[in-house]
Amino acid sequence: MTFSAGLIMEWLASIVWPLCRIGGLLMVMAVFGSRLVPMQVRILLTLAITLVVAPLLPAMPAVELFSLRGFLVTGQQVLIGIAMGQVTLFLTETFVIAGQVIAMQTSLGFASLADPMNGQSTPVVGQFYLMLATLVFLAVDGHLVLLRLVILSFQTLPVSESGLTGLMYRDLASFLGIMFQAALLISLSAIIALLLINFSFGVMTRAAPQLNVFSIGFAVSMIAGLFILWLTLGSFTDHFGRLWQQVQEVECQIIGISCPGGISG
Repeated sequence: MTFSAGLIMEWLASIVWPLCRIGGLLMVMAVFGSRLVPMQVRILLTLAITLVVAPLLPAMPAVELFSLRGFLVTGQQVLIGIAMGQVTLFLTETFVIAGQVIAMQTSLGFASLADPMNGQSTPVVGQFYLMLATLVFLAVDGHLVLLRLVILSFQTLPVSESGLTGLMYRDLASFLGIMFQAALLISLSAIIALLLINFSFGVMTRAAPQLNVFSIGFAVSMIAGLFILWLTLGSFTDHFGRLWQQVQEVECQIIGISCPGGISG
């Protein structure tokens, strides 16, 4: 049995282009795109998913793989995967920003920890919120939803040289502003509570100037910060649910489908 060069290149293109899109997703998406996941594991996972879903995908375009047009098609697939995975990264970073704001307001910001995902030193409260967001993301089958969406994207965004439009990139950039708004909303209760505590210490300083408010206020602010942090955990899943709904809507806008009620894993 002999195989022609054209048939081999056609089979190779049916694997390489879906591999690039799925690999771009896993490269940056939450949990799987972190530095904690070895590159070899990510590559093997990408290859396994591609081999499973490749027979279910539409036919690939009649473009030579190793050509200028083929390189353009490959770049577009990587960009689509990165765009879909970046939204989930914004989701987890929202809670990191909220935790950092709460830590700075509650005198807990001095406790820092090396962030293995970003390679930087961040407050422990931010890491704590990141761990919770990661666990909730896996609990709601967020990784399965993303895989389902990337498979659906081959129907609405077939493999070609066109890729994403400028409107889709604008939706992705607009979600970055939503991330900061959501982080401020999550930490707003802690900010107001600490503001009232600091205001009370200001009144005490005016009433009793001989009182060493700095030594007392630091300890009280830290204890109050831990109590406020415990209170904010009650609404953590509610905030995550609203943000996850927005993430699914943005993902659906990127790939061009309608999912007003969200997609379940």
